[in-house]
Amino acid sequence: MFYEVNVPDPGKDKIAALIVLNPAESRRLIAKAAVALPEVQAAMKKGWIIIARGITAAYVSEELFHIKVEPKSQQTAGLVVKGATNANTAPPPCTKHVVHDGKVVENADSNKEILNFGPNDVFIKGANAVDPQGNAGIMASSLKGGTWGMFTPVVTGRNSHLIITVGLEKLVPSVAVACEHSGVYYYKWSHGLPAKLTPVVTGKIVTEIQALGVLAGVKAYHICSGGVGGSEGAVTLAIEGDEAHVKKAFDLVNSIKGEPPVTCADTYRVSAPVDFKYDALAQLATLGGT
Repeated sequence: MFYEVNVPDPGKDKIAALIVLNPAESRRLIAKAAVALPEVQAAMKKGWIIIARGITAAYVSEELFHIKVEPKSQQTAGLVVKGATNANTAPPPCTKHVVHDGKVVENADSNKEILNFGPNDVFIKGANAVDPQGNAGIMASSLKGGTWGMFTPVVTGRNSHLIITVGLEKLVPSVAVACEHSGVYYYKWSHGLPAKLTPVVTGKIVTEIQALGVLAGVKAYHICSGGVGGSEGAVTLAIEGDEAHVKKAFDLVNSIKGEPPVTCADTYRVSAPVDFKYDALAQLATLGGT
């Protein structure tokens, strides 16, 4: 479900503005909103926060800890890069991913710290798909289900706060349909690692729309997507509210314009799909059964 943001109707004082966000700018905006959420702020004072691996997670870590994470693409395990689904071979550049009572847990093993979770603790995870109904999906090539496969029984079973950060560039018609047509053993040929899109349940989804509501108190509407010349994957939004709030939102967006594209590493599990003759299982085997 989408994170609920109550924005008052400005009535006759309503004005609108048009904004365009490139993917990196969207990630920065969403990350700012994620750390500003009441659940996250409360857990920073007393409780646990785990930031799962992901590219948007790199931005969340930067906003939460006031640090720089590079290369951001290496903060995730799996990713789509150079026209293929793939996985990193190097460890993440940021190891600050578990917080307890406002302090970073050094040498954390989130597989263990997650067992301390209760209903007031927060798990932050990115996603690979979101649909208009507020459903999200996470891709995993791991035979163990990846990060989400490991943590979902704990987070959902204990009613912990699950915050899903995902940009509208990842909008799909239906997460349910997409999940039906994916799987690690589903494909004969593939451009990269075969993967399963797994549905996310009980999560509160934060896209650019919710982020602008949280940070600036405006309503936002997704009116088109795409572009060229560096704006591939961009989303164009209409923002509405009274003049003060729209200006606040517009100034906020202007402050993150020019966010540089995500930096990428050089080596991945799959050298190139053509090297494996696009054989899906041969590429899956590069994970070594993990």
